[in-house]
Amino acid sequence: MVATSTHGLEAGTISSYDRESEVKAFDDSKVGVQGLVENGVTKVPRMFYYEESNLSDGFNNESNSKIGIPIIDLTGIHDDSTLRNDVVKKVRNACEKWGFFQVINHGIPTHVLDEMIKGTCRFHQQDACVRKEYYTRDFSKKIIYFSNFSLYQNPSADWRDTLAFFLAPNPLEAEKLPAVCRDIVIEYSTKVMALASSLFELLSEALGINRFHLKEMGCDEGLTLLCHYYPACPEPELTIGTTTHPDGDFMTILLQDQMGGLQFLHENQWIDVPPIHGSLIVNIGDLLQLVTNDKFISVQHRVLANYQGPRISVASIFRTDVQSPEGMPKVYGPIKELLSEDTPPVYRETSLKDFLAHQYTKGLGSSSLTPFKL
Repeated sequence: MVATSTHGLEAGTISSYDRESEVKAFDDSKVGVQGLVENGVTKVPRMFYYEESNLSDGFNNESNSKIGIPIIDLTGIHDDSTLRNDVVKKVRNACEKWGFFQVINHGIPTHVLDEMIKGTCRFHQQDACVRKEYYTRDFSKKIIYFSNFSLYQNPSADWRDTLAFFLAPNPLEAEKLPAVCRDIVIEYSTKVMALASSLFELLSEALGINRFHLKEMGCDEGLTLLCHYYPACPEPELTIGTTTHPDGDFMTILLQDQMGGLQFLHENQWIDVPPIHGSLIVNIGDLLQLVTNDKFISVQHRVLANYQGPRISVASIFRTDVQSPEGMPKVYGPIKELLSEDTPPVYRETSLKDFLAHQYTKGLGSSSLTPFKL
């Protein structure tokens, strides 16, 4: 699944290996991992080697296929109070015990999901010269194409490229979106924001607080769409599609194609998340674990590289803006309604700016929560 050796490199070769130069040359090419594949690569470059020792100690690295992610049917949640209460119980259990669940009958038509996958594919498979126009590591821009968020921080690169859209709270002008996926990005983002609004209400009810509490905190205000592309890998045992990590947001809604490869950590075991056509995956982020005072959990997950490909997924990241409308830094801490003498705060209040600064510094990988524990 992941590299367990240095692929025959001798010690002298390793000591002379210049990773910085290899990473810079890769980044300067502006065509990502897909560019390597287009150029006929048959060996995984050294910068992508992912050592098994990089996995946290104590994790069982073999996937347990007998345990399944909770699947929650959202049918009738707006019309039938009995059905809604049943869904709230299932959501509570999933968020407290798993950190992941899958939703079906969520209101977004399957043809929209399929077209979002196709639109992502069209962008990443178009001519490299066109892709290059969007390639940047300037994350202040609203549309960016890049390979590896933490390319220069992480010890190994992921076998993955990304097209990102920062869509809310400040909407993008339609004409600035890439033509090959413009219409579907607009349609899908509108529908996924509506779904997120409903899910945040269910999450609030599952916490036993006011139905609109999380929305009033602004949890659903900010949307970033990450359109991931995992090319077929010639040596998948040496690298990984996405490094083991939790999400640094409130909630992620993930659309994945039928390729598979996504796993999450449950009771120190890796659990496969098999694709269900028409479904969406929901997972809790570090920020929601912080504000719920560990009642809901954010868990580690990863994506394996594969001989077959491409694998395509679209992650909708919900995280509010760094500043309030008044220009003050947004501050988050455990929700007061969840605290008591028996349940004191686990985390100190922190500004979103400081939280994100820590996340950017450490790169993709371990939890962002540790520095904020009391």
